[in-house]
Amino acid sequence: MSLAIDVHGLSKRFGSREVVRNISIVVREGQITGFLGPNGSGKTTTLRLLCGLLTPSGGEGTVLGLDFRRERDAVKRLTGYMAQKFSLYEDLTIEENLLFMARVHGLDRRGERVRGALRRLNLYDRRSRLAGTLSGGWKQRLALSVSTLHEPRLLLLDEPTAGVDPQARREFWDEIHALSSRGVTVLVSTHYMDEAERCHDIGYILNGSLIARGTREEIVSASGLCTRTAEGRGDAALLRALSACPGVLRASAFGPRIRVSGTDKALLRAALLEHRRDADGRLLNWRESPPGLEDVFIHLMRETEPARPEEEK
Repeated sequence: MSLAIDVHGLSKRFGSREVVRNISIVVREGQITGFLGPNGSGKTTTLRLLCGLLTPSGGEGTVLGLDFRRERDAVKRLTGYMAQKFSLYEDLTIEENLLFMARVHGLDRRGERVRGALRRLNLYDRRSRLAGTLSGGWKQRLALSVSTLHEPRLLLLDEPTAGVDPQARREFWDEIHALSSRGVTVLVSTHYMDEAERCHDIGYILNGSLIARGTREEIVSASGLCTRTAEGRGDAALLRALSACPGVLRASAFGPRIRVSGTDKALLRAALLEHRRDADGRLLNWRESPPGLEDVFIHLMRETEPARPEEEK
């Protein structure tokens, strides 16, 4: 498959602050790539650099076959961008917002395009509703319909389902995969691990650097983590004691289970031999289990030296 993004050495400075550091990213056409990372890590800045909304301080390469630095305006015309914050006109109806944006983009067949967008995202019966009266999930559907109205080849989504209920999130992701199946390349930033697993591959950005990239299976395998799980109640005292043992990276309670992770199997085994009973005194039967993305990314955060606490631009 052809490449939608082939960018190397991407960087961005705001004065003396370097918020994106030498990121290289290659994305195939039609692929969904998820970006994970804590607040202030550089996810939003990276998205904006790739679609031409920000001017990079360094880097070279192509986006949609265009030089992403010299042909920024052309890249922007072929890109849809959906910001985390709802930014449409709340005193206009759903249909009026779409018609207005169709005129802004100078699109032909405006009525046809708007009707298609309304039906595609199940907005047609609500087309006369004021945008400001919509719930979070319906606002996100409207924002997605606006960002895809001009039929972009690249779609950038910045935490698109923050604060949206689970049903609306599932329907939103169904539409993202439908767009991908039609050849649209999607980059999405998210804090939700289950959403990251819906992506074809994942990148983890920390302190402006891309420190992990690959499929879920590749990232988990490369982490070197081993995990043990047991049925039992883990109170705060037990979890603290486990976490203090050599070789234990993390100890957590997940409902009726206790989960412990580390990188050294021998040290982890020794720690668990010291803690054979749960908070209620019941014997713990520790079993090997696959690490989760959350375990891996907490491990990556602890391995990486923290930068100065700065807000992301």
